[in-house]
Amino acid sequence: MVRTTTFLLVLSLALVASSLSTRKCVLTGSWTNDLGSNMTIMAVNGKGDFSGIYHTAVTATTNEIQKSPLQGSQHRTNQKSQPTFGFTVNWSFSDSVTVFTGQCFVDEKGTEVLKTMWLLRSHVDSIKNDWKATR
Repeated sequence: MVRTTTFLLVLSLALVASSLSTRKCVLTGSWTNDLGSNMTIMAVNGKGDFSGIYHTAVTATTNEIQKSPLQGSQHRTNQKSQPTFGFTVNWSFSDSVTVFTGQCFVDEKGTEVLKTMWLLRSHVDSIKNDWKATR
């Protein structure tokens, strides 16, 4: 009886682990980062295109932070379960644009996680100041 119980427990753990690894990560929905910024991604269409709203919690400007539109694309080849993606945020409250690129993962607990890198371009008044316009 003990061997049967142990075997069933191991089998069920293997099945749970297997289902977590094949679970698809879906970009659609609301996301919050570790700094408190949040975004909402609307439906991803058949081509992988999506839009949404980004509300940052941090800024270098003294302007009042406002929700800003985002446009993006998800890689759709073979309908990967942990897709790569990219999106652009056109900040409504400053003269800057940020591009994000990343991948959507499902971690070992079954939680969807976005891992991204970003590049922000701010407006500068002359080409002499181009060096300080990109972060």
